[in-house]
Amino acid sequence: MGVSAGESADLPESIVIEMRRTAAELLANVSSYADEMLAYILERIPEAGADDDLRGLTLGSCSSNLEAALSMVRHGIDVGAATAPVTALEHARAMAARGYSVDVMLRFYRIGHAYFSERILTLIADVVPDPALALPVVDSLQRYSFAYVDRISSEVAAEYVAELDRIQNRVRAARTDAVRTLIAGEQIDLARAERTLSHRLTGWQTAFVCWTDRDDADLARMGAVVGSHFGSAHPLLVPDGAQALWGWVSTSRAPEVTPEGLAPLAGQVPKAVQIYLGTPAQGPVGFRDSHVQAQRGRRIIELSGSGAPVTTYADLALVDAMSGDLDLARAFVAGELGALAVEGRREKEERQTLLAVLDAQGGLAAAAEELGVHRNTVLQRIRRAEERRGRPVTDRVAELHAALRLVDVLGAVVLTAEPDRT
Repeated sequence: MGVSAGESADLPESIVIEMRRTAAELLANVSSYADEMLAYILERIPEAGADDDLRGLTLGSCSSNLEAALSMVRHGIDVGAATAPVTALEHARAMAARGYSVDVMLRFYRIGHAYFSERILTLIADVVPDPALALPVVDSLQRYSFAYVDRISSEVAAEYVAELDRIQNRVRAARTDAVRTLIAGEQIDLARAERTLSHRLTGWQTAFVCWTDRDDADLARMGAVVGSHFGSAHPLLVPDGAQALWGWVSTSRAPEVTPEGLAPLAGQVPKAVQIYLGTPAQGPVGFRDSHVQAQRGRRIIELSGSGAPVTTYADLALVDAMSGDLDLARAFVAGELGALAVEGRREKEERQTLLAVLDAQGGLAAAAEELGVHRNTVLQRIRRAEERRGRPVTDRVAELHAALRLVDVLGAVVLTAEPDRT
């Protein structure tokens, strides 16, 4: 009998007989040896006795593994047939549930093997009195026990990983359910939801959406960057497919979401990623409302096909409110802008000029500075724009301003094709 199939033929029959007899004698006291092994492990791994259940499972794993390995030696069973005992698998699941690393769990087996080696060396003279046989028996038992531990530790490690996956899936499912319940505005136990999400729901809630069109963008890292910008080391992050991420930051005070305040964050966003922020709001209702705004903002950016690295809902709230029905929005733009509502270089210049003037509340000098042109150029463009529109700038100013803002954000989506100038 050897470590792997076919090796028994390599061992003299006298050694095989002594190995089996030694295993039989050890089996007679397997309970005592299991107790000793547990004490040996506890001295070196205090975590093994963290609670009564884990301590009991550790003892059960020691006992079942000792009994299984020695029984296989006694009956000449190849080590390749070894499978992890039920208690060993349950011990692996318990370690995963308590948050211990797989390295700590596997150390149990290394320490257990060290105990077995030490015990064999101290007992071998009593069990095998013939010195000529004692050394090869010890060597063969050591090789067998090493192969057994190697095989079993691989199985329990796989079970540990599987249990960890199950735990993480349950946690993710619970988090997702809590988030969706909050977003739906349904009743929820806030204390329980906060524990499930590891997120405070009583403070200011700032929702954000990160999205990209690439598969290799690290959105989780960007979510952490957003959280850090607002002073949170652990923002709530929920993946929305492979190319989008929902996030929330909870703060005790309303965060600053002005362009100036967000400039440092924008500087950290890669070109392939865009971030849209909802308006900060308080409590569970704020959690929902800010998220809804972030999602609607994403819709606007996707419609326009462009956008800044970081955009807030306040920047585009008007456009969102007016673009729920794109056909109506397109008709509104055409009605207010007339011939300015077409794609074309000159029309675009004139629209941008009108928008700059209206943003500056009629200030020609401020508009010229914003556009980087001379004041007279602004006046010329305004006159041409009035001719295309068919009415003066002072007519229906609020509607004109709104139409220009829609075109500025959505572009070709609310315009007609460029006319043939030939």
